[in-house]
Amino acid sequence: MEFNQISTLCIAVLMFLVGDALVNRVGVLNRFCIPAPVVGGLIFAIAVTVLKSSGIVSIVLDTSLQSLFMVTFFTTIGLGASFKLIKLGGKLLVIYWLMCGFLALAQNVIGVSLASLLGIHPLIGVMAGAVSMEGGHGAAAAYGQTVESLGIPSAVTIGLAAATFGLVAGGLVGGPVAQYLIRKNGLTPAADESEEYVNAEKQEVAYHSFMTQVFLITFCMAVGVFFGDLFSKWTGFVLPGYVGAMFAAVVVRNIIDRLRPAWVNMHEINLIGDVSLAVFLSMALMSVKLWEIADLALPLLLIVFVQVVFIVTLAIFVLFRVLGKNFDAAVMVSGFLGHGLGATPNAMANMGAVTEKFGPSRKAFLIVPIAGAFLIDVFGMPIIITTINMFK
Repeated sequence: MEFNQISTLCIAVLMFLVGDALVNRVGVLNRFCIPAPVVGGLIFAIAVTVLKSSGIVSIVLDTSLQSLFMVTFFTTIGLGASFKLIKLGGKLLVIYWLMCGFLALAQNVIGVSLASLLGIHPLIGVMAGAVSMEGGHGAAAAYGQTVESLGIPSAVTIGLAAATFGLVAGGLVGGPVAQYLIRKNGLTPAADESEEYVNAEKQEVAYHSFMTQVFLITFCMAVGVFFGDLFSKWTGFVLPGYVGAMFAAVVVRNIIDRLRPAWVNMHEINLIGDVSLAVFLSMALMSVKLWEIADLALPLLLIVFVQVVFIVTLAIFVLFRVLGKNFDAAVMVSGFLGHGLGATPNAMANMGAVTEKFGPSRKAFLIVPIAGAFLIDVFGMPIIITTINMFK
């Protein structure tokens, strides 16, 4: 049974809605912040696997629209990278950001090393490294397509599986580790919580403004993909189009900040990004061929387990100390474990649980989202792309 691109898009949106309903109703899914597209897409993938293995019917999807939504999402991330926001975080933001970069490098080293030790292709180790750990489901689906084009047919499936394992682990360890640090060191919130932080103002979506954001996004996509293709052609270095689009968006955003900052409406850009990510991830998960990773289940679990042990050790003995060994540092550790193994929403959920129990930390809620949402890619993307090209 074959579905064309429009039918596939319709199913992707439906599965997102199914996943969203389940996340809101099933406590464990909500508690671990499992993304709705992941839930809905995996349900569809499991159903397809059962139908195929039982010989009832084989389902084929046309996911050609997936790349459009993927590039759109990464472009919206780039448009959020205003250098003005970076300045607000000060020294702690720089330290936290550098640690994120070190983590991306270490995760790739762990992934590739263990893959070689287990006798599997190094690129599978890359997919179980920074791609799926710091990158999460979005990066796993995106980079997985690039790795598949290099001869690893199940790369997307492997990356998404590793990202799911990491997401659950990040939700499990973030709160307990922060609680351990707080109680062991007798930490309490600062008496004066007057540090500056950003609270995104809710705005109504206006037609003219919305179309302006659509133009900015499509302009950055066109320019970024064009120069990304040229770069790959001239150097032979694989640079996916979505990477070029994201960096083009960073440049455009900071030029606009100097000339006409009112042109950028982050509320509307984030809305477009959320929709794009939902559709992109739903399609990616729906097309996962679960039967292709049966033989890799144990190696993947082993690699992810080592990744979890490493990041917890790094967070307790290094990150907590360099961030000041105070209450804010402990809360940021919970966020670091959340997005270092899963995604920024995981980080926010971890920090929310900690602050609800022990008190507020405005610094943490400023620094972690800025670093976890887009600054992390400044280090992560070059590290991932270089590693892929080293082992292609």
